[in-house]
Amino acid sequence: MDGQLQRNLGANLRKWRTKRQLSQEALADVLAVHRTYMGGIERGERNLTLRSVEQIAETLHLDPLELLRDQSSG
Repeated sequence: MDGQLQRNLGANLRKWRTKRQLSQEALADVLAVHRTYMGGIERGERNLTLRSVEQIAETLHLDPLELLRDQSSG
């Protein structure tokens, strides 16, 4: 379970970002972060604050829980 929410967030972020046809770089620009940092988020390597999760969700027009939900089951 260690780091599972980070991995869920990363996988869900990649799914929603690509669904909206955004590159990592384009999303990183909107969020004012470096694209390599965005890659780290998508790989589940970054531990985000709740505010950061909210900001990403707002940018993608999602409920923050959509980014944290485990999509592997069900």
